[in-house]
Amino acid sequence: MEITLQEVKDSIRNIPNFPKEGIQFKDVSTAFKDNRIFKFVVNELRNHYINLGITKVVGIESRGFILGSSLANELHAGFIPIRKPGKLPAEIFSQSYDLEYGSDSLEIHTDALSKEDVVLIHDDLLATGGTVNAAVDLVKKFGVTNIHINFFVELDFLHGRDRILSNVPVWSLIHF
Repeated sequence: MEITLQEVKDSIRNIPNFPKEGIQFKDVSTAFKDNRIFKFVVNELRNHYINLGITKVVGIESRGFILGSSLANELHAGFIPIRKPGKLPAEIFSQSYDLEYGSDSLEIHTDALSKEDVVLIHDDLLATGGTVNAAVDLVKKFGVTNIHINFFVELDFLHGRDRILSNVPVWSLIHF
């Protein structure tokens, strides 16, 4: 049976007022529990990036690890986690950023990338752009110049794409 983008979109659960009042949280885990949808999403992401020579997929904690690691496998690329503070055991680069509902920081091992890498930064969802801007800043600390950004879901009404500070190609599979 053929999967459609509308079926994928319909499989994403909306949770009002989470993690705080006024936020409409898009729970992508409901899409991942259906193997047919999960496989379709991974294939669509792979097909978009297959000819770009991606050498590393950088997944942003934590939901960016799910599709990011599968995508890295499909692209025959390495997978690099960007984590929340205190989770990585070796020397790290750190970057602070603002969220739509607070602030946080991200970390990456200092030996994770080289300037020759072609990097695809993946996260599950683009909201206001703060998290991905921090991830781009971290990747650029390695001297990487060939960077792509990908999201499973983009919340267009928040205009996060317009807030991405770097001139980096951005592509999202699903738009709300």
